[in-house]
Amino acid sequence: MTATDADFPAGFLWGAATAAHQVEGGNTNNDWWDFEHDPASAARESSGDGIDQFHRYAEDFALLKSLGHNCHRLSLEWSRIEPAPGEFSQSALAHYRRMLTALADAGLTGFVTLHHFTLPRWFAAQGGWLGPEAIPLFERYCRRVVTELGDLMPFVCTINEPQMVALHGYLEGYHPPGITNAVLWRRAGRVLLDAHHAAVRAVRDGRGGSRPGLAVQLPLLAPARDDGTCRAFCDRMRAEIVDLHLDGLTENDPGDWLGVQYYRKQWVDPASPWLFADPPAGFARTQMGWAVYPDGLRQMLHRAAATGLPLYVTENGIATEDDTERLDYLESHLAAVTQARAEGADVRGYIHWSAFDNFEWSEGYGPKFGLIAVDRDKDFTRVPKPSAYAFARIAATGRIATLRAT
Repeated sequence: MTATDADFPAGFLWGAATAAHQVEGGNTNNDWWDFEHDPASAARESSGDGIDQFHRYAEDFALLKSLGHNCHRLSLEWSRIEPAPGEFSQSALAHYRRMLTALADAGLTGFVTLHHFTLPRWFAAQGGWLGPEAIPLFERYCRRVVTELGDLMPFVCTINEPQMVALHGYLEGYHPPGITNAVLWRRAGRVLLDAHHAAVRAVRDGRGGSRPGLAVQLPLLAPARDDGTCRAFCDRMRAEIVDLHLDGLTENDPGDWLGVQYYRKQWVDPASPWLFADPPAGFARTQMGWAVYPDGLRQMLHRAAATGLPLYVTENGIATEDDTERLDYLESHLAAVTQARAEGADVRGYIHWSAFDNFEWSEGYGPKFGLIAVDRDKDFTRVPKPSAYAFARIAATGRIATLRAT
């Protein structure tokens, strides 16, 4: 095989992602723990012990390396690091230093997320992202993390999916703080954009030369009906969910890269109490009810490329019990990445969601996104799925066709 035979170049980054609250277990001091235990919330169950990665990170990193990964995306739990206002836990920082050292020792390039959905309980009590001191408090946390750990964080993701933090938490009420208010939704989105810029400043001033970036979820939005009202409403939703954060990156230092997270095409409907319509007949759906639409990834990569930043797919995957569906999803979505690259999009890596079956926020442990199964009733045993080995073959060869090899 020659280099020209490959779909992806040498040096392309291949990995999978996790988030602290979804895998660590025992994160009892954040707003999500409270949300999970509120009978009135949308949460179906408690995160509990997660998949016990707080204790098993080293073996997990070794497993991922054995499966051909050369990078890994994970997050730090703010509520462990700063359990009370201005009180930083040296024990937690030492734990994350050991963890990030193990990641580097395993030969995995780290994409380290500073905020992945969860807030310390004390921060939430002060108003969360709408509190009067939200941005300086977040910036203080980021500066402390970079001071302590910056030498072990090659890539720093400032905030995971700020649009979804705003949408789910302040308009849909599906995530903490469980608010349904269009005015607060828009306000939260703008605060989160400012928080990203504050975090970039903190990373720039820190140690280690970390490369900061933002990870945005970019659904392909379309009107549910071909009428003026529906089209106009779709345009307004797109302005908040997509355009606000992509266009807003140019206002200040945007960072060094942009993470694109894509899962589905969504149909916007102002007549729906949920603001979105179910996918039309004929579309395959995941366990989450999401429409599978691979070309949406190609289209949203081009939309993200308009920022001028190098791109990494930092999340993409399917919730399914049928691993053959995951193989099909990988094949079709990686083909969309190769097409976007051939058309000029500067995509430099692909990070699958997720590395393991884990806690999926308000949906609990039902949806299965992982390349690796976890038996939570049998000492959290890890079992790679056929898709994990298929992913390893693609990472080793740069060729999508090897996915079907036997």
